[in-house]
Amino acid sequence: MEARETVGSRLTSASAVSGAVGAYWVLRVGAALCFIGHGAFGFITKTAWVPYFAVVGIPEGWAYRLMPIVGALDVTAGMAVLFAPRGLPLVYMTVWALWTALLRPLSGEPFFETFERAGNYGVPLALIVLTAMPRSLRGLGAMRDGPTSNQRSLVMARETLRWTTVILLVGHGALGAITNKAMLTGHYAAIGLPLETTAMVGWFEIALAVAVAFRPSAGLFLFVAAWKLATESLFIVAGAPAWEFIERAGSYAAPLAMYMLVRTSDAALEYKRRVA
Repeated sequence: MEARETVGSRLTSASAVSGAVGAYWVLRVGAALCFIGHGAFGFITKTAWVPYFAVVGIPEGWAYRLMPIVGALDVTAGMAVLFAPRGLPLVYMTVWALWTALLRPLSGEPFFETFERAGNYGVPLALIVLTAMPRSLRGLGAMRDGPTSNQRSLVMARETLRWTTVILLVGHGALGAITNKAMLTGHYAAIGLPLETTAMVGWFEIALAVAVAFRPSAGLFLFVAAWKLATESLFIVAGAPAWEFIERAGSYAAPLAMYMLVRTSDAALEYKRRVA
């Protein structure tokens, strides 16, 4: 019996490591794609960004001049995390993504826009936590080439991803159910769905958020990841640039990484029940 438990402990430990490594790569690629996609719009000089510059007093002419610089910084941060992840770019990503998300309500848009972009700032934050939060300036420059084995950090990473998923679902759902956002209606119309779809899908996503908050499971997170991939791909179907889909990589990465972490945890609990 003791030998069986020892073998089982090794198997569940190996499974946990595999899940953490998978989550690490999903978060690393997701954070990178998010910023590369966002940066691309800086080079394109996206007109919708002009009001966000105006929040801090930057006029339209200068906004268009500064957009490529912002885009270059974002792409550089994304490439740095993709090829040589360190703490400093991840901290920049977290703070900058949160600030740009807050610029939306500050410019007059619904606050749900900030929630909907939780993947933009929650994913790099989760990656920092998963690779052990740096405790010094020197730690910010250290390579973060794999997940930590510290159980407290792994639990914190799971909670970060869980609530990131909840917030982004609530935000996206509320934009449909409460504000009836015209862009979402256009997305559903592109695949032949009626106007009522916007509110119906919105309430469904809010219900998903409640389920994630109170009854999280591996299968639920996998479904959410697939759901976000499908719904955000409607940008392309509706004729928007592919960068819109790429920029939202955090929205798919958060639930997918959480699925990998929860799946291994669920497998360990199931094994313990069988041998008990």
